Amino acid sequence: MAVSDTTSATDLDLLCINTVRTLAMDAVQKAESGHPGTPMALAPLGYRLFTKHMRHDPADPNWANRDRFVLSAGHASMLLYACLYLSGYDLTLDDLKQFRQWGSRTPGHPEYGHAPGVETTTGPLGQGIGNAVGMALAESHLATIFNKPGHEIVDHCTYFICSDGDMMEGVSHEVSSFAGHYGFGKLIGFYDDNRITIDGSTDLTFTDDTAKRFEAYGWQVLHLSDVNDLDAIDQVIEEAKSETSRPTFVVMRTHIGFGSPHKQDTAAAHGEPLGKDEVVATKRNLGWPRPDEAFYVPPEALEHWREAKGKGAREHAEWNAKWKAYVAEYSAEAKELERRLVGDLPKGWESKVPNFTKENGSVASRAASNTVLNAIFDIVPELIGGSADLTPSNGTKLKSPNEFSTENKGGRYIHFGIREHGMASIMNGMSVHGGVRPFGGTFLIISDYMRPSVRLSYLMHQPVIYIYTHDSIGLGEDGPTHQPIEQLAALRAIPNITVIRPADATETAEAWKVALTHKDGPTCLVLTRQKLGFIDRTGYAPATGLAKGAYVLAEADGGASKAKAVLMSSGSEVGLIMQAREKLQSLGIPTRVVSMPSQELFARQPQSYRDSVLPKGVKRLSIEAASAESWYKWVGSDGVVMGVDRFGASAPYERIYEELGLTVDKIVAAVRGMI
Repeated sequence: MAVSDTTSATDLDLLCINTVRTLAMDAVQKAESGHPGTPMALAPLGYRLFTKHMRHDPADPNWANRDRFVLSAGHASMLLYACLYLSGYDLTLDDLKQFRQWGSRTPGHPEYGHAPGVETTTGPLGQGIGNAVGMALAESHLATIFNKPGHEIVDHCTYFICSDGDMMEGVSHEVSSFAGHYGFGKLIGFYDDNRITIDGSTDLTFTDDTAKRFEAYGWQVLHLSDVNDLDAIDQVIEEAKSETSRPTFVVMRTHIGFGSPHKQDTAAAHGEPLGKDEVVATKRNLGWPRPDEAFYVPPEALEHWREAKGKGAREHAEWNAKWKAYVAEYSAEAKELERRLVGDLPKGWESKVPNFTKENGSVASRAASNTVLNAIFDIVPELIGGSADLTPSNGTKLKSPNEFSTENKGGRYIHFGIREHGMASIMNGMSVHGGVRPFGGTFLIISDYMRPSVRLSYLMHQPVIYIYTHDSIGLGEDGPTHQPIEQLAALRAIPNITVIRPADATETAEAWKVALTHKDGPTCLVLTRQKLGFIDRTGYAPATGLAKGAYVLAEADGGASKAKAVLMSSGSEVGLIMQAREKLQSLGIPTRVVSMPSQELFARQPQSYRDSVLPKGVKRLSIEAASAESWYKWVGSDGVVMGVDRFGASAPYERIYEELGLTVDKIVAAVRGMI
């Protein structure tokens, strides 16, 4: 059991490996919370990756051509934090001592933006694998676009570590099947086959032949029988790197809680501290020089680990020389790549956004979105994405197909297949990699299938674009299984979200402008299947008001001071309140109409603007063909909220609206009763 049994390792190697193990034990014990066992088991792999095989520069964690490392088994976060600290990233021993504490840079699961070197937020199992696939996709795409003979300036690997839990989650199937199909040769995964979960042995519920599963996906599958054998680690990584047409999956037999006299290979080593006495006993078993001292880092171990800084600086300098030569020979391409990596949009792109007229504007918002996407696609070359097998339905079809494929990784339209959850996870990885702006389409109802990945988009503030069509009972005959009811309210409940549900073609064009310029998080474009009426902007307010979330589309007769009611809505129901306004005003009730395509954008406006749109003292009514939950804050306690509090039905959409009470007459009656 003792680490002295580790093969092919020098005494210094063992000291460096055990430094990771002891830091993991001490941090979890101090926090009285965490997962010590997996970092203890995988310490040799982390040591070898960060000090020998990975190309990274601790002094510049954002170096564009660094290898990416993703800890999909995010519960083992102390493995990552220890490796980052020891190899010289801007992370201190005090940061490790603050593991899982308020405001620390070392939260319980790795979080993007908290500590340098953390490439993505992981923890929800399976997500990291999808993110790694997205990073590999982005690397292969940018390499195809920008590399020239003798000038391979985009050339890096993506490594990930996954666990039994990752393998059990369905999203891992989706993204691994996708990666095998497209053949990402620079994607290398390590499967920690420790056969332990929180409930006990994986034999309780998981007896898959994981190696055969990945072989069936089209991956190269390698085996590492002893993760403590450093020569074997070196050999398997070199073999993985030599395979350029398939991703590689390394099955590693490991021992959770390695070195613990009483908890190795038990569930007790997985999700709880070892206990103070067991920590000391384990350190003694490992031959640790100071078993009673917490967070002790031997100077010789730290010095050896920190050689990674010099190695990284040299590799970075070599790449800088390549970049300088590339700039000299391909200056235009170099400027373009720099622009994409910074995240700036091309000059003049907004001029390509089409204007809609009465002749071409009476269309479903999904069709209008397709028109906009095709108009801007060439001038915004970093846009890359597709649909989860719903290309014609989502309005993501391109007039000039440029499909991403095994043979053409420079293509920009991706067929994600029927893998909605995987699609969102892959998009997150593409986005954190940089240099691309991913978009992906599916039906709004299926946002439920992909919600864990969507939530992480917002948690990481990644500017991905979700295209959600068939947005309400208005999709009609497909019935209640396909008609979203609670999905809008559920999406709006996510912090940092931006949901935009445009009312017509012109608002849809403005929605795309907002989506592309919004860099502090993703955007959901929520679009109709059914046609929408064209709103003539010569008689009503311009759609540029969409950028503020809500705006006065039509003023009450006699001006704002005469308004007796404010009608507000989003999307297809704006047409209803416009009709209701005409009827109310014919009855002598001056009525203002507010289009509110994005509650989130409106909430970010100054109070003075919000008051100008929704004046105090004027009764308000909202209507939306969905759950009404998100509207109460805007209507107030003395207003009326009209929505759908049941599932839909299979019928032509006009009949469904009538049966569920979403009609002009119902709106008029509600306003009259209200005032």
